[in-house]
Amino acid sequence: MRKWTRAVALATALTLGLGACSDPSAEGPTGASTGWPDPATKLDGVNLTIWSAQNSNTVPDQVITAFQEATGATVKVVTIPDPYEQGVQTKVATGDKPDLAFWQPTASMLTALNARTNLQPLTGAPWLPQVDPALRDITGILDDTRYAALVTSPAVQGVYYNKEVFAANGITELPGSFDEMITVAQGLKKKGVTPFFEMGGDRWATQWWVQVQLADEAKNGLWDRINSGAATFSSPEVVRTITRYQDLIKEGLFNSDIKTATFDDQGAALLSGKAAMAVQVNSFFGQLQAKADTAELDKKIGFFPIAPSGNIGTFIPDQSNALVAFRTGDDKRESAARQLLAFWLGPNYAAFVADRKTVSLQPAVPNPAGVPTALVDVHAALPTSVGSMQALAVANPDLYLNLADMINGTMTPEQVATATQKQFVQLATAAGYKIPGA
Repeated sequence: MRKWTRAVALATALTLGLGACSDPSAEGPTGASTGWPDPATKLDGVNLTIWSAQNSNTVPDQVITAFQEATGATVKVVTIPDPYEQGVQTKVATGDKPDLAFWQPTASMLTALNARTNLQPLTGAPWLPQVDPALRDITGILDDTRYAALVTSPAVQGVYYNKEVFAANGITELPGSFDEMITVAQGLKKKGVTPFFEMGGDRWATQWWVQVQLADEAKNGLWDRINSGAATFSSPEVVRTITRYQDLIKEGLFNSDIKTATFDDQGAALLSGKAAMAVQVNSFFGQLQAKADTAELDKKIGFFPIAPSGNIGTFIPDQSNALVAFRTGDDKRESAARQLLAFWLGPNYAAFVADRKTVSLQPAVPNPAGVPTALVDVHAALPTSVGSMQALAVANPDLYLNLADMINGTMTPEQVATATQKQFVQLATAAGYKIPGA
């Protein structure tokens, strides 16, 4: 999750984003890489470093062990403390680069790393023909050049629900639209059940409530309009979603401790049946997996995507879903980094998804035993999902902080919109974008 402070976000954007508005010829080539070595090429004496966040530092364990055995290379994972994105950008701005790093593969976050200068293009990657065509180009591309390799299924904003709570209250069909979901929630409240659980204390998930309501607008080009200045966060279509969120909270459809509740509280509440639903992303299910085994999760937890017009998801690939390879100036290490990606997503891919008990991105590689049903349902929502703010906006302001302030009574919906738009323009400008009318 993006938890930057405004000041640091602006500072790092200014430092890393300068290339976005400078002479492109000075930034290095954007064409194909210098080649894709055979995944089994020997690499004795080569040392590679992967940067990761605290929630992704075990993801490559199986891959690293297998790659070291196959090639003789040494691969070290370095955990960058949270907030991860801030830490990585600060280090890269000072010239400190790893060989590879987990990174949110959206255009805005690739821009934040000044991909053209700092990252190796992954053009012609040998594993791409094996990737599900519906997912192949969903993310990881900036200015028609591929810079990120998707290794796990991108996160989707949607609704996790407790199957037992639904069944006990006679809910036999899943809501088919946002309004239908609210009707279900109102019925649950009348029966003394807490319909929704929100983690206002940890704040970052508050934005999902606005974004799922904007799914239809996103499908119709909202983020392009905001990028071009034709619309803003203060436009009526955005403000009404913020206001609706506030109205639902005032209606009492959320947990009474919404202002202080945490991410951990949210997981515990849904799993125990203390609450019926939570609007969340894939990392939430990872937390549930830490609390219960697959059998219990399949029994209790389900997922459905939601939007005003129907069951449409909003995808938001995060840093645990993808890796980027850096230009380090060392040709041998750069080649070895590409080789590791080719090994990971080529001959080792089946072993990787089996180790992680995660959904396969490659149709020829079946999902391993033990993947929870809810995760399969999340993945199934991807082909028809629309892009999130993080995926499609040229800059990503801290909407969630402003919404948390609204929950705490210090901002109105209109003030949330105004503050978010102001920061959006600042971040976009710092990254080299000109927002007309700003």
